Amino acid sequence: MRTQAIVIILLSLSLPAIGQQDPQFSQNMFTRLSYNPAYTGSHGKICATALHRQQWYGFGDGAPEISVFNFDAAISPFGINAGVGLSLIQDRVGFSNNLGANLSLAYRFEVWDGNLSFGANGGMINYSLTPQWVIPSGTSVHSSNDPAIPEEVKDAMALDLGFGIYYHTEEMYIGFSSTHLNEPTFNPAEGGATPKIGRNYYLISGYNLPIQETKFELNPSLLVQSDGTTSQISLNTHISYNKKFWGGVSIRTDKTLTGMIGARLFNWVKVGYSYDLSVSELSKYHQGSHEIMVGFCFDVRSDESPRKYKSIRFL
Repeated sequence: MRTQAIVIILLSLSLPAIGQQDPQFSQNMFTRLSYNPAYTGSHGKICATALHRQQWYGFGDGAPEISVFNFDAAISPFGINAGVGLSLIQDRVGFSNNLGANLSLAYRFEVWDGNLSFGANGGMINYSLTPQWVIPSGTSVHSSNDPAIPEEVKDAMALDLGFGIYYHTEEMYIGFSSTHLNEPTFNPAEGGATPKIGRNYYLISGYNLPIQETKFELNPSLLVQSDGTTSQISLNTHISYNKKFWGGVSIRTDKTLTGMIGARLFNWVKVGYSYDLSVSELSKYHQGSHEIMVGFCFDVRSDESPRKYKSIRFL
């Protein structure tokens, strides 16, 4: 219990640091819009994805819990290939409960055998902190004279901006982006620490490799995430069958091994589940991390042109 309380305190105080990484998702190949606004509308359809992550299950109150919702659609105003999107994320950890909302816009054009996109997003982040300190006896962690340890509710908002580049073909994709370009700064109250979120940088890449003469397909992908101080790498490998069922594993440099499964239902709805197994020292105090993903994608355009008939029988 003492260890858990100390960890919760550290988690709650992590936001004021200048360098801080965004939340990490194990099923990151399905949440590309959260990392890169240039992904917006790149699939040429209307898509929405919801994902919920329960990190460190069994750890107790204060364990990280993250929910994200992404929606984007391809549009063609005045014949321009573009995309619009919305990304919502709620990040609860320790005593903090932060909500972000971003609108994204992307422009894409054909390059070689694929499409190159440039995208930007803008929105707001709401930072909320509700301290409820329970300090184990015999420790000197808490001090009312320390401005980095707030004792009252704090709530503030700040502007958030991002930019990205994304290239994809039918077989592969690669993208580079940065979130929190303007490094949002919060001023929740007079005095005390001033929370600030530093820039985060992302490199994403993936490839679809059909296995000849079978209905199986190998889908390796890569995510590199950095805040300029520390970096994290996620290597993923999926095997899909008939583009309807998939399973795979992921390895992260934070000493985490992930197993994933998923299925596509009705040809337009997909569901997925992942379980993280950590081998770090903190794993002694929890039972792993769970993620659930639900998404849909459909095309509102018709590829068929209006038919013309000469016979009155077909009117």
